[in-house]
Amino acid sequence: MTVATTRFARWLPQFPAYATLLDKLGWWTLRGACVGVLAYLLLPILVIMPLSFSDSSFLVYPIPGWSLKWYQNLFTSAEWARAAKNSFIVAPSATVIATVLGTMAAVGLARTQFRFKGMLMSVLILPMVVPIVVVGVSTYLFFAPMGLADSYVGLIIVHAALGAPFVLTTVLATLQGFNHNLVRASLSLGAGPLQTFFRITLPVIAPGVISGALFAFATSFDEVVVVLFLAGPQQVTLPRQMFTGIRENITPTIAAVATLLIVFTTCLLLVLEWLRGRRR
Repeated sequence: MTVATTRFARWLPQFPAYATLLDKLGWWTLRGACVGVLAYLLLPILVIMPLSFSDSSFLVYPIPGWSLKWYQNLFTSAEWARAAKNSFIVAPSATVIATVLGTMAAVGLARTQFRFKGMLMSVLILPMVVPIVVVGVSTYLFFAPMGLADSYVGLIIVHAALGAPFVLTTVLATLQGFNHNLVRASLSLGAGPLQTFFRITLPVIAPGVISGALFAFATSFDEVVVVLFLAGPQQVTLPRQMFTGIRENITPTIAAVATLLIVFTTCLLLVLEWLRGRRR
């Protein structure tokens, strides 16, 4: 009983001696409001998960019975298999390109000072602020005459452009605490620029690079608007297939896909949190 009480006490806040009753009440009120907001945001997402295990052909509550047939349908369907294959072709390819370009841009911006650096930075992060519909329309009009519409290449290029700003910002944030004397020491000892980057700079900024890459991957993996404009029948991704299923025939198979994506995204967020802890 004493051990359990001690463990529970660790979760309680330790207020300073000068804290008044109003301070304590404000602390608990703020935390309660935060928990309420998080519950409001998360509960609608979690509601879909039990429906993926329903034996009903409709998304209804209460659930009449439990079954795994929708997961079986998901893994045996040719359409969903093709969509999953396309997602795992486009997203990793776009992530690699976005990570390389974003890291190179971040290192270059961190090492140099010039007059229009702020303007260049604004241009590089522009894909994060431009409405995605505008991106989809403009890229389609630009790629269609070049024959890149309805192709993997076009999708990968656009997804890489959407993910690169995340890599750029996270790597730049990591480089704020980087000791550039390490680079100067490496160069003075005879190492070349590439050797210095891969043996000195990259290991130090690796948590930021990996964090940016995970953000870029999640951005590409969840993107649907650009895919609606650029993808042909053979380039349909998982979000596009889900969008089509919602429009034409809603079945619990979509709930099964959504559940797997929620679990996958949660794993990505846990990895990001672990990397952030290591960076600290």
